[in-house]
Amino acid sequence: MKKLSILVVYALLSISVFAQQALWGGQNIVSPEIGPDNKVTFRFFAPKAIKVQLTGDFLAPQKIDTPFGKVDAPGMVDLKEGKSGVWEYTTSEPLEPELYSYSFIVDGLKVIDPNNVYLNRDVATLTNIFIIGGGRADLYKVNNVPHGSVTRRWYNSPTLQMDRRITVYTPAGYETSGKQYPVLYLLHGMGGDEEAWVTLGRTIQIMDNLIAEGKAKPMIVVMPNGNVALEAAPGESSLGFSKPSFQLPKTMEGSMEESFPDIVNFVDSNYRTIKKKSARAIAGLSMGGYHSLHISKQYPDLFDYVGLFSAAIMPDAKVKSPIYDNMDEKLKIQFNKKPKLYWIGIGKTDFLYKANKDYRKKLDDKGYKYIYYESEDGHIWRNWRIYLTEFVPQLFQ
Repeated sequence: MKKLSILVVYALLSISVFAQQALWGGQNIVSPEIGPDNKVTFRFFAPKAIKVQLTGDFLAPQKIDTPFGKVDAPGMVDLKEGKSGVWEYTTSEPLEPELYSYSFIVDGLKVIDPNNVYLNRDVATLTNIFIIGGGRADLYKVNNVPHGSVTRRWYNSPTLQMDRRITVYTPAGYETSGKQYPVLYLLHGMGGDEEAWVTLGRTIQIMDNLIAEGKAKPMIVVMPNGNVALEAAPGESSLGFSKPSFQLPKTMEGSMEESFPDIVNFVDSNYRTIKKKSARAIAGLSMGGYHSLHISKQYPDLFDYVGLFSAAIMPDAKVKSPIYDNMDEKLKIQFNKKPKLYWIGIGKTDFLYKANKDYRKKLDDKGYKYIYYESEDGHIWRNWRIYLTEFVPQLFQ
């Protein structure tokens, strides 16, 4: 009996050691360190490295070639090696309030900061994040306000003949209020999924804070997966731990638009929604803006509020779908029904700037009313968070 007790103790100790092993080996280094003047210091321990660099969206951007043309990419600077193999870099100027992302490049290999556990995934890229508070950036923080709830729900799409996953935000008090709520359908860009707006877009924090400040109506926010060939985000479906991909099949050829009423029907059947056009909004970034444009004109009685954030506008010339046929006629029907808000936002250096300018001219020539918001920078999450904070307060007023 005594031997058995000893064996049990050893077994429990072994389990404990195995469970705790991830806690060992950490570095006693602070990175990033935000100073009182909002200058930020980054540190990386690499005593055998030849060169350590930092790349981040707070550094002067560099132009890179993509299939869509030249776009802005995060800049890059060198760190200096100090004592005991700790490399260091401090920003030359204080950083403005914002949520920032960064990573290190060690002898040509891009790595995350081992001293910062806060990360975002954008398609297949992991980057560390930090927030400089103040101004609009306070909306991106978890503040001491009433908090809504976030659930991942599976719905059946008869159109696509598959089960799929959506992310749903319900405002603080939803569970006990008994009230009915308006709904914002918020769509991601190419390569994203139903997690993108929650993580990269800080939607939950933005909604909690705007509602608490009385700047936005309490509303449900539904974030679908716009990749209709997939059930859910990478690692969350029957495909298992598949590698995220930027360009997926069936993303901008009409299937998302055609199947979208399946999502609306599921939400109206499973949540206390106000089942009227005047209580529905749809908005999206890039590919999601493209989907929002074409869904809203395809179903002109579904949405009274439309937001196009750095939107792609027209389908590829090779794409053939009835969804994109008779665009001028469908826009005429949509605007004759007088949507309460048609909102367009774009950055001055966005590679889609000209396409949006041309689309606005089309609307102007027809006398269709819309609100236009132009920001700095290009096709980046910093802009899309700004657009969400500008768009949401105008809904359901």
